[in-house]
Amino acid sequence: MSVNTSELKRFRAEKDGVFARDPHSPLTDDQRRNFQGLEYFDENPQLVIQAGIDREVDPEEVRMGTSSGEEQVYHRYGLVRFRVDEQPAQLTLYSSEDSAELFVPFRDATSGHETYGAGRYLEVEAHDDHVTIDFNYAYNPNCAYDSAWSCPLPPTENWLRVPIRAGEKTFAAGHEATA
Repeated sequence: MSVNTSELKRFRAEKDGVFARDPHSPLTDDQRRNFQGLEYFDENPQLVIQAGIDREVDPEEVRMGTSSGEEQVYHRYGLVRFRVDEQPAQLTLYSSEDSAELFVPFRDATSGHETYGAGRYLEVEAHDDHVTIDFNYAYNPNCAYDSAWSCPLPPTENWLRVPIRAGEKTFAAGHEATA
């Protein structure tokens, strides 16, 4: 599947607009004053993953620690296996009672270097037992911009050894945290 260039550009422009002007933006007032837009990797069609979902996972609750030391509860929904630059990788998809979308928190080999140290997020929709994971939409959690936010930290089962050079990069004026 190829990346829809105009859709991705529109998505990124709309996000920049919200960050710059919305009173509920995760940016602090000082950050918004000098905000010039978020930085992203170039679109990467190789990181649009279409895969089957292995539903043979333990569905018990998973308590994810957060950046503020609290916990948020999710359930394992399934496992997705894929390849990045010929290297095997896998991610666990999580469900919550609050959303029909599946939550995909992850860290990768770029975390703490090119991307936010604590990891990034995606939300995806399952279609039967298949899913499209478009890493071009990977984004930083709100705590990357302001430590007052509480964000779930990707569990170690979603720490990828491969680099995911797609989506949002580190926010230079943000709050840097590591898990």
